[in-house]
Amino acid sequence: MEERQPPVPETVRTALVGYSSITVLPVQWGDQDAFGHVNNVVYFRWFESARIDLLNLFPSSVTMSGSGLGPILASIKCDYRRQLRFPDTVYIGSRMTRVGRSSADIGHAVISHSQDQVVAEGSSVIVIFDYTTQRVTRIPDDLRSLFEQSMAG
Repeated sequence: MEERQPPVPETVRTALVGYSSITVLPVQWGDQDAFGHVNNVVYFRWFESARIDLLNLFPSSVTMSGSGLGPILASIKCDYRRQLRFPDTVYIGSRMTRVGRSSADIGHAVISHSQDQVVAEGSSVIVIFDYTTQRVTRIPDDLRSLFEQSMAG
């Protein structure tokens, strides 16, 4: 099977120790705004990709199919630490930080390859949604257990 992402440098792995997944994405020319730095909305697209990569680590009955049980975004936040410009590559670390009855929090850190520093930090809150009943539902026990295990180490 072909590897989807380029290798992650050891310095980045060290900086993101404790994060369950690392998503590698190129900074595109079109990601920049009129001020010449990556536009704020791009970070939210990166968090989306990173969130999906993280959730794919937890096999359960909760899927991204749009039917049955699936995660849905309830909230998202980003704190920008440094400007980011093209060309570059970013490494987005993602990890579960809290598990509630029907929701879970995901923490994100974005590291710039060229700056070798964290350029943004963010958080996402997902809820488990039943697409059949169109209601938020309790996180299934098997998935809750996987989330909790990932937070324990």
